[in-house]
Amino acid sequence: MKTVSALQRLYKDVFRSYSSHVKLLAVVGAWYTARKGLSLLCECYSVIRLHVTPRLLCRTDLVRQYGEWAVVTGATDGIGKAYAEELASRGVNIILISRNREKLQRVSDAIAGTYGVRTSFIEADFSRGREVYPPIKEALRHVDVGILVNNAGVFYEDLQCFTTVPEDKQWDIINVNIAAATMMVYIVLPGMVKRKRGAIVNVSSGSSCKPTPQMTLYSASKSFMDHFSRTLHYEYASQGIFIQSLVPFFVVTNMISFSRILQRKSFLVPLAKEYVRQAVLTLGISHRTAGYWSHTILLSMTEALPEWVWVRLITFVFNMLR
Repeated sequence: MKTVSALQRLYKDVFRSYSSHVKLLAVVGAWYTARKGLSLLCECYSVIRLHVTPRLLCRTDLVRQYGEWAVVTGATDGIGKAYAEELASRGVNIILISRNREKLQRVSDAIAGTYGVRTSFIEADFSRGREVYPPIKEALRHVDVGILVNNAGVFYEDLQCFTTVPEDKQWDIINVNIAAATMMVYIVLPGMVKRKRGAIVNVSSGSSCKPTPQMTLYSASKSFMDHFSRTLHYEYASQGIFIQSLVPFFVVTNMISFSRILQRKSFLVPLAKEYVRQAVLTLGISHRTAGYWSHTILLSMTEALPEWVWVRLITFVFNMLR
């Protein structure tokens, strides 16, 4: 009898312990489910706020909010050209900066003729380093720059591992992707602070979110751009300056000409004009955005993935694209 009673007590103790553990696991499970559900709702709200609501409301008067002039770097092709055209369509005067004078003249004349705004351009090759900035600073000395779009960027000729990229290309990436954006902000930001208004858009990349093999230096340079922008926001938002980190994934531009697949428009790979039309609507709303509705979903998925999953997935995708 004593043995039976002891076994019964042991059984009851085990059962109570099991029940308490089950209750604890249920609480943890409920908390995790609620947290993920709330996160999903927040992501849905973010997509609606950034890419649906602005279309239903009256467009922001960019000239009144930020100023009459916009400076766009890397402005003769791709995202930069699309930004210049979109801002001009909303009444903003445009200063184009790029290294090809013939293209600058052609794009400048086309924008002025199409949208009836004032345009000018500055010929500058950012890959040459410090020597290019004094002329830019002098040219902008008496211009009230309201919007700066730091779009100039250098990419590889193809997806490559670090040591196979030529040394000259490595320096070009450092000088254009990192130094140019830094110095352009350094040139125009004091004037914005003095006027207590202005907007800076620094074009980063989806490759900045996680380590991206075969894009090592490029993705690292875009990580700098993202971190630089977010930190500037905390320093200057209180002074009336809107600073945005734009984090696009693939867009149909000459930069991704290495892949025929990526040169075809799709819901994940929009044309530059389509991408920028949505991205401009996020000005004044989001300090860090993918700019385009499908890219917003990709950004959320990328940041949620474990690093090892991202690395394997992107390696597979890149090998397929190559």
